[in-house]
Formats: sequence, C-alpha cells, structure tokens
Amino acid sequence: MVLEPDGHAVVRDDPFVPAASLTSAPSVPTGARAASAAGRRAARARHGAPTPTVAGTLTKLWRAGAISTSTYRGYRSTLTAATSALRRLRGLRAIELSAVLANLHQIAADGLLSASRSPALFLTLESNRRWWTQGPLLNPAQRVELAGSELVWQYYPGQGIEIQELGSFGKADGLFTGGPANYARMRHLLAELIALVSMRGGGLAWEYFFRFEAGVPPWTSAMSQATALEALSDAYRAFGDPGYLALARRALPIFGQRPPVGVSVPTRRGLRYLLYSFAPSEAVINGFLQSLIGLYDFWRTSGDARAGRLFAAGDAEARAELPSYDTGAWSLYEPGQESDLNYHALVTEFLHELCNRVRAPAYCATALRFDAYMKTPPALRLLTLRVRARGPSGLRFTVSKVSHVGIIVTSARHTVLLTSAQFGRGIHAFGLPGLAPGSYAVRLAATDLAGNFSRTTWTLQVSP
Repeated sequence: MVLEPDGHAVVRDDPFVPAASLTSAPSVPTGARAASAAGRRAARARHGAPTPTVAGTLTKLWRAGAISTSTYRGYRSTLTAATSALRRLRGLRAIELSAVLANLHQIAADGLLSASRSPALFLTLESNRRWWTQGPLLNPAQRVELAGSELVWQYYPGQGIEIQELGSFGKADGLFTGGPANYARMRHLLAELIALVSMRGGGLAWEYFFRFEAGVPPWTSAMSQATALEALSDAYRAFGDPGYLALARRALPIFGQRPPVGVSVPTRRGLRYLLYSFAPSEAVINGFLQSLIGLYDFWRTSGDARAGRLFAAGDAEARAELPSYDTGAWSLYEPGQESDLNYHALVTEFLHELCNRVRAPAYCATALRFDAYMKTPPALRLLTLRVRARGPSGLRFTVSKVSHVGIIVTSARHTVLLTSAQFGRGIHAFGLPGLAPGSYAVRLAATDLAGNFSRTTWTLQVSP
C-alpha cells in the first residue's frame, strides 16, 4: 500500500520487499531498559528536576549547536502539525497518531531524545500524521510505503506505522540481488536509511521507536543490524564506494555489548546474538543465524578483523546450539516453541546461506533435514489402549510435530467421538465420554503445517 502525495493510496507489488519481518512477540519481562528509564525519572523527581519535554529538548539541542536552526524549526513545525491533527481525528486514527506522539514524549521524558535519534523520530511522526489524516485503515502487520521514498513501513496496531528497518535493509539486499537495473533504487534506499541511524553504545545502530510487547523504545535488534551490514557490503560491491564499509564498521560495537544497550550475550563457547536488545533470555534461532550471515558478509567484503572475531564467536555458539532446535521432525523457533511454517522456511533458508558460506556440516546437514521435514508426514501413535467402562477418561496420543489432529471413535453401531484440534509435538489427549464395555475402533489423522497428511487406526478395549 503506497500513499501518494494527493492522499490517495494505491496497491503495488514490490518483489524486493521480503515477506518475513520482525513481528514475533517475545513473552519476557520489560527488563533493564524500562528499569533504567524509571530510575532516571525517579532521580529527577527526588532532586526536584523538571521532566524533559520534546519542545524543551529541541530547544536545548538547538542552543547547543547539535541541530541547525532550519532543522529545529522543521521539527517544531512537525510537532505542532501532528498535535493539531490529533485534535481533529476520532476513533482508530486518533489512537494510532496519539500512540506515536506518546512514544516521542516518553523518549524525551526519559532523557533519550538526542540529535541522532531526531531524524527517525520526527519522520515517523510526520509520516503517521499524513497516513492517519489521509490514508486508509490498515490490517495488522501490513507493509506500506510513502510515494517518493523507498523506505518500508509496517503497521503495528496501537503503535501506528513504524519504520521497518529489517524490511528496509532486506529490500536493499533484494535490490542488489535483482541486478544493476535496480542499483539506483538501492542507492536511494540506503541514503534514506543512513540518514536515520542513531548513536548507541559507542557506535551506530538502527533503532526501533515503538513499544513492542515488553520492549520500550528505543531498542534494537542484532537481526536488523546484521542485515544492515549485509546491505552495506552489497552497496560497496555495487558502487565501489568505501564509505559504505566505513559506515558498517561503525555499526559493529553493539555486537560486542550486553543488553539492553547491545545485542550479545556471552556464553562459555562465544556469543549469542539477540533478536531483541530488551530480551536477553529470548534465544530465537532465525535471528541469530541472520546475524551471522551479516557479520560474515561484512567480514569477507571488508577484511575487518573485529567483524571476523564477532562472527567466529557467534559461529561457535550457533553450531553448538543448533542441534537443540531440531526436534527430529520440525524446527524450533526458540527453545520449547515450534516454528510456524514461515519461520521454518526462513530458518532453513538461513541455514542454506550459512552452508554456502562456511561449508560447516552443522549448517549443511541441518538445512537438508529441515528441507526433508517439509515433505515428511507427522507420526501418530495412540497411547491409551484400554479404559474402564462408564466413567469419562482421556485418550492419550503422541504426534511428532505441530499438526492439526482429528479423531474418530466408533463402535459397531455408531460414532461415539468425532473432533479435532491443533497440537504441538509431544503427548496430548482427547476427552472421552463414558463408554459401554467392548471394542472400539480409533482412527487418528494429522495434517502438519506444510500440508503433509498421515492416519493410523487402533483398537480401544473398554473393560467392565
């Protein structure tokens, strides 16, 4: 969905926008980022210091020479226009624009509204003002763009449209892969993204400025940061401009820092890179693997020793962890949670990419197994073969991977149970009504996420 300057929205197919995005929601506590922000607010309250405001912070940045007079006036104009537009909006449109304004005000109140963050924050505010005063309502997670820009935005209900850094850098990578005819668009997109980079942890980072589950803005991701490294390496190969590699080099520091500022967790083997800087216990394998791809590509393109060390540390940890994400029938998204179909395909793609780069059996063999799982029917087995008559009971069964499982229980005369539900791998049960003594046929059938089907028939004995 693209919003034109005249306020009309049109649907366009952009084959370079990747399907996968940062939409999965971790269920973790808010963590140190929110705690540190609350601590700063409490300290100011104890000392009687006023809470910083957006307008006040902009004035301080201007007086300090951190932003120019024209930039200062532009930001103030954007803030005034959005505040004025909000008073005229109703319903969902008002909710979305209000949320974007609230995030901006909270970032300022936390003392985190800096000169480097301002371009992305005020572009987000202005884009949301335009969209919610002119554009159509959107479906959750819908991708949108604004005419004249190559940036990818995504709709997060209750947070407005937000710059999708992962999707945008993924698009830049796709434009490079698409060949020289697309290089001008890639250069334009990267110029837009470079203008939105923030200072974080002694280096540069592309941050997210909205609330995402437990994440309080601004936060970042090893996955999007590594995709930036990959895209900047592509740009160097396309244009021969060493400035792209110099910028990528300045984006390395957060890979060596712990959360909530950085995205790495030290292990006894090396480093694990995080999908979310606010979720240090969230071990999402696809984000980890994409982080390695970006680090590897930059290392091999630039020869940067630090990037090589960061890749080696993550590579050692990933090879050791990878077997725990293989259930023998499907992949895990994170420990204890099976992948949905899209994430299974995504992690398989990343494994193939790493296999092509480093030829390590850990990646190559796992990629082939994950490919096979897409064609292998789920395995079913009935565990309950005998129950007592009359009283309710459960029919226990096992299924090898996440599937929709159906059951039919019949006697010689009629069907006594017919139902279905989705189950993850492991042991589960269907409730069984009280039955008369005798033999019953039990038919189990399962369809996995890839559409593979299996069925099995068992005999249930009901004793007096």
